[in-house]
Amino acid sequence: MLLNRLDRYILKIAAVAAIVLLLGLTGVIWVTQALREVDLITGKGQTVLIFLTVTLLSLPALLAGIAPVALFMSTLYTLNKLNGDSELIVMNAAGVAPHRVTRPFLVLTMATAVIVAWMTISVMPASFRTLRDLITLIRADFVANVVKEGQFVSLDSGVTFHYREKVGDALVGIFMQDRRDPTQPSIYLAERGRTVEAEGQSFLMLEKGTIQRDAKNTNTTSIISFERYALNLSALTGDSSGGPGEGDGDKVVYKPRERSTWELLNQNPNEPYYKIQEGRFRAELHNRLSAPLYPFAFMLIAFAAIGEARTTRQGRALAIQAAIMIVGATRLAAYAAWTASVRSPFAAALLYILPIAAILLAIAFIFYGERLRPVLSRVMTPLTLPLAHLASRFRRA
Repeated sequence: MLLNRLDRYILKIAAVAAIVLLLGLTGVIWVTQALREVDLITGKGQTVLIFLTVTLLSLPALLAGIAPVALFMSTLYTLNKLNGDSELIVMNAAGVAPHRVTRPFLVLTMATAVIVAWMTISVMPASFRTLRDLITLIRADFVANVVKEGQFVSLDSGVTFHYREKVGDALVGIFMQDRRDPTQPSIYLAERGRTVEAEGQSFLMLEKGTIQRDAKNTNTTSIISFERYALNLSALTGDSSGGPGEGDGDKVVYKPRERSTWELLNQNPNEPYYKIQEGRFRAELHNRLSAPLYPFAFMLIAFAAIGEARTTRQGRALAIQAAIMIVGATRLAAYAAWTASVRSPFAAALLYILPIAAILLAIAFIFYGERLRPVLSRVMTPLTLPLAHLASRFRRA
């Protein structure tokens, strides 16, 4: 797509606004999330470098989620600026059709969609997997060097660890309770144990102990005695809903979000974890593949709302409010569809239907806005009047 001087001028304004908004919004949200991880330094004795590494690994997910919103806001800003400076009116008077102005925005949208696709399909799974492995190493270091003798500490939600004393590099009198799965809580008791590294993973090697598992569903208790038992600390990073490990304790199983897109596309249907969490695998795969559609939907919604030139007497606030509400509703509906797709294959199809429907409707308004905009105005006015009333009261206050 060849861009003339006018296209490059509009693209420059929109791109700068999108980058500023993306960096600003990502920075604010990243700081709020980073504050939650301060416990790595204060409670788990880790360095600032480890703290920054853990928090920075969340950036790909933030960028993928914020980029379409930043594009939407930059499109609104650019079109509003061009109209406020009467540049859209001049373009219209010079014979430039309104839909012709979409060219620079489409270039920026395609670049955003490529970034979102790269993040969701490739970078995010790798970052989540790296984060999983790093947290395992942090937990191993925490168990071996930070936990004090005689203390009961929480390794994860539902996992409690304790040892009586430390002799050399060995922990003596180990007790660990795992209640992440309320239907099958487990208690590990061992005379001795030490953390070891093998094949890039951290293990807690237990010696001379027992494992007690209580099956709440059948009201039965099983006790297993062992001479040596390797407890993979990676298996403790999971949730209670059929999380990794599945009670094996010696094998790490990665969650759907931690697996590459290729692995999701070529999933082994006989894998035990997949049989339990098939819906989560489906939801994760379709959420990744549909993500690049949302930049196109959000940009076109913004352009359909205020892409035409208007005089100062023709208010644009109502159109901007309508665009914000439509984008918000689309994003909420997509999140609901993603959640529901865990149980329903049809809901997974909605992840594609929602943005495609928004794209088609926005294109219809761009080309046939004169006929459709009065209808939309009559529908949206009752919804946006309360917002306008609150805004006017806020300005008077």
